[in-house]
Amino acid sequence: MHILHFLFRPAVIPAWSAVLIALLLAIFPAAALDSAVRGLSIWWQVLFPALFPFFVISELLLGFGIVHFFGTMLDPFMRPLFRLPGIGGFVVTMGFASGYPVGARLTSQLWEQRLITRAEGERLVAFTTSSDPIFLIGAVAVGFFHNAALAPILAAAHYGGAMMIGFMMRYHDRHSRGSTDAEAWRPPSDRGSSLRSNRRKSPRLIEAVKAMHQARLLDGRPLGTLFQDAIQASLRLMIVVGGLVVFFSVLMELLTQAGTISALSAGIGTVMTLLGLPASLSNAVVNGLFEVTLGAKAAGAAIGSGLMHQTAIAAFILSWGGLSVHAQIASLLSRTDLRYRPFLIARFIHGCIASALVYLLWRLLGPVG
Repeated sequence: MHILHFLFRPAVIPAWSAVLIALLLAIFPAAALDSAVRGLSIWWQVLFPALFPFFVISELLLGFGIVHFFGTMLDPFMRPLFRLPGIGGFVVTMGFASGYPVGARLTSQLWEQRLITRAEGERLVAFTTSSDPIFLIGAVAVGFFHNAALAPILAAAHYGGAMMIGFMMRYHDRHSRGSTDAEAWRPPSDRGSSLRSNRRKSPRLIEAVKAMHQARLLDGRPLGTLFQDAIQASLRLMIVVGGLVVFFSVLMELLTQAGTISALSAGIGTVMTLLGLPASLSNAVVNGLFEVTLGAKAAGAAIGSGLMHQTAIAAFILSWGGLSVHAQIASLLSRTDLRYRPFLIARFIHGCIASALVYLLWRLLGPVG
């Protein structure tokens, strides 16, 4: 009994999981190779061209001080709404426009520059990790469901749920001390009461331009060096993203070959039946737990389950993000002191809220007929 307790301690479970995956690789080598090629194809043909430019641009915008400009301009809105500094507005915009994991990438960069605290970073990454509109509309609504009329309700449920998570996360770690943007962006010689009194007299636009100029001076890198550093940092991150996509593609195939996915689908199907949902969508839920693209595609293919239910499950999958995205976020947060647990909880709640919004808004935004 003591040996079993030792073998199944939480610290030992990852080691046994790695051993199990290695055994499955030895048993199903051909299936593992095919799935690795598929994952590599997804990374090279879809993710790399979609994410790499945004990563490079985000690095350049930080170096040029554009983030500090937006931070000063948006500070009066972000603090009362989300308990975040103004630079959080830039992360929200880029995260929603670019999709996962851009929001987490920018958040980790702001933390490294000490522009946000740990609590603010955890709040920010919790609701800026979302699908990009191109994937939501083009891939899911049009590509998987073959119904462009689903785009409005999917967008309203997904992004509306993200904003609700932002409001909820303002109470996360409520007793923590917030960052002061003006103090964080300027050298010690410029900080103090005299600066704060000057800000009251100067228009906010002028203060924003000053903040941008000061940030550029503090960075100090020539344009060529800044561009080179941006490309190198973005390439390193894209390699990590590609490795995680390939790994989870192989893992999903191995679990399918071993019958684990079928067992999970049966168990989730029973739970869905108790909740009054079609059990035929259980396969989409299982796939979506691991990988968002596979899950959304399975939801669109579950014909006969009811379009409203299919859309609700797709909204849950898009908001949850899949363990593949979670692994990307965890790898980014590992370089900081930001905790993964608040992000995990927020993703699950976001998925539930997005599904509920689909049912609530179906008569208003759902497709006619």
